[in-house]
Amino acid sequence: MLLTGDYHTHTIYSHGSGTVLDNALSAKEKGLKEIAITDHGFEQMAFGIKRKKVPQLIKDCREATEKTGVKVYVGMEANLCDENGRTDMTVNDYKDFDVFLMGIHRFVKFTRFKDFWNMLFVNFFYTLIKKEGSKSLIRYNTRAYINSIEKYPIDAVTHLNFLCFCDVAEVAKAARDNGTYIELNAKKVHLSDEQLEKVVSTGVRFIIDSDAHSPDRVGDTKLVDDMLSRVEVPRDRIDNIDGRTPAFRFRQFKEKSL
Repeated sequence: MLLTGDYHTHTIYSHGSGTVLDNALSAKEKGLKEIAITDHGFEQMAFGIKRKKVPQLIKDCREATEKTGVKVYVGMEANLCDENGRTDMTVNDYKDFDVFLMGIHRFVKFTRFKDFWNMLFVNFFYTLIKKEGSKSLIRYNTRAYINSIEKYPIDAVTHLNFLCFCDVAEVAKAARDNGTYIELNAKKVHLSDEQLEKVVSTGVRFIIDSDAHSPDRVGDTKLVDDMLSRVEVPRDRIDNIDGRTPAFRFRQFKEKSL
């Protein structure tokens, strides 16, 4: 499936192997019109982007746009840090970024011990034993996702339910009601077919992203293509294909507020 834009790509600023320009050149070769550089958030302890490097990231994105003709947005894949929905992109950071993604990750500076226990340890435990999380864990993760979507102008939830456990339909309803996309991630198997059917049934809108950690994977949709061959998702609800570009919530928020 040909994407208009790929809004989840990583570089050497966090956990990727290529530069901003490398990702933009790969996007141009594949016919994409725009991409976002969405390196991991500041409180990802292993490889999050450093605030002091943001000015250079902005410069790199502008230069890559000029050199390739592909619009390169400055983005972040922010970390969900607690049950109240806090992320590590703060209001003070908004001026520097164009795209605001959010997901649950490991090895993050979680707000409280309770958040560390649930988001890291308990999610990891149930993933390890390959069983669905407990009802209390599902409620916790679901609340965290929904609180974040409701409090912040998040463009898309990345790899929903990957290495964590939540009520995907309830999260999708919150996303639908607040103008946040659910990402279909082409790097990770994050929704079962049954879960995707539940998400689709809510009427939420989608974007497809590569979650590329190397330039060669920018624009790659194979994993999602395979999923869509089994589960029907209306094409008109996927907003970065067929020449369309997403109506991103963060951009609209900034135009009104900043």
